[in-house]
Amino acid sequence: MNKVFLSGNLTQDPEVRYTQSNKAFTRMGIAVHRRLKDGETTDFFNLIAWEKTAEFCSRYLTKGTRVLVEGRLQTYNYEGQDGTKKSGVDVIVENIEFIDSKRSNSGNDNYSAPSEKNYSGRRESAPPKKNNYNDDFGGEPIDPDDTPF
Repeated sequence: MNKVFLSGNLTQDPEVRYTQSNKAFTRMGIAVHRRLKDGETTDFFNLIAWEKTAEFCSRYLTKGTRVLVEGRLQTYNYEGQDGTKKSGVDVIVENIEFIDSKRSNSGNDNYSAPSEKNYSGRRESAPPKKNNYNDDFGGEPIDPDDTPF
């Protein structure tokens, strides 16, 4: 099984491009913090999103946005200009979700309009309703101490 989950901040604004066969894609990066015994460090990963996911990223995500990425690893090999063989790893994005936003940190609960980037394929929708946990689990509240994780 080839599955990876990453949580971090985007390192650049996603920009949609198109292949010769008119298939949408975007390349972007993610910075993921990792704790060490004596502090922390940051790892950087390349992300590639295709088609509707690429269009979504370009329209709604910007540099610094905190996201959760679900995808798979894909390796590649190439020959550098100096003739040396090189290799790398990309994360092919299968799903990407907002974790939080700059809007939530500012105390403004209003949703702002999406960016003016060219986009087609998604309809505007109302913000999701607030979750009522009693409705989701048969009316019984769940005590976090009872969960196995």
